[in-house]
Amino acid sequence: MTAGPFMARSLLFNVLFYVTTTLFVVIGSPLLFAPRGWAMAALKVHARFELWLLRTIVGTTIEVRGRENIPQGPCLVASKHQSAWETFALIPIFRDPALLMKRELFFIPFHGWFSRKFEMIPVDRDKGPSALRRMLREAKKRIDDGREIIIFPEGTRRPPGAPPDYKTGIMLLYDALGVPCLPVALNSGLFWPRRSVIRRPGTIVVEILPPISPGLPRDEFLRRLREAIEGASGRLLVEAGAPELARA
Repeated sequence: MTAGPFMARSLLFNVLFYVTTTLFVVIGSPLLFAPRGWAMAALKVHARFELWLLRTIVGTTIEVRGRENIPQGPCLVASKHQSAWETFALIPIFRDPALLMKRELFFIPFHGWFSRKFEMIPVDRDKGPSALRRMLREAKKRIDDGREIIIFPEGTRRPPGAPPDYKTGIMLLYDALGVPCLPVALNSGLFWPRRSVIRRPGTIVVEILPPISPGLPRDEFLRRLREAIEGASGRLLVEAGAPELARA
């Protein structure tokens, strides 16, 4: 399908997305001095507003399956990562999530200030064992606070159907935190492609799968996680009419 029919609506949405996001961080800057809960509530409102813009302008809706699988207490959320969409759209689904984010993002004015306010978790993949220990300490603090930690196990966005490339960070967190791990499959890359301004109409499905209990050997845990996420994500591609992208 060509991008032509969607270009005007995509460009309009992209302009409004960045304008409204800028307004949020500027007008909402007093929240930097408010309780963190107030700032998180505002972040969820912002995410829902952007989802409304996407639905209204482009015709892209969201369906969330498996909410009943979300544990009552803290957990590790391991999500497929196909586009920038899930970096904001997953926030309202969970009660009090903390995302793992590249450390350099914390030094961007406003963006970094709010990331610190939300108590997101910085990840510095180039600094070796000391940075890893620091990341694990921060993650344990968030778990002790009763929060959900969202991680993208492949570390970066990968197009729909790409071979999976799970990093060791997810296994280290699973070992260290001792909480259930919640696999999340999705098909966002079909409608919000990475490295593209095109946004396509349709339904982005987020499927929250049954949690994996803590305490498994690393290899067994990673096998179960990959099978759950990749199997469900492939099925979602078939449902969306892209069976050629689903891996056997």
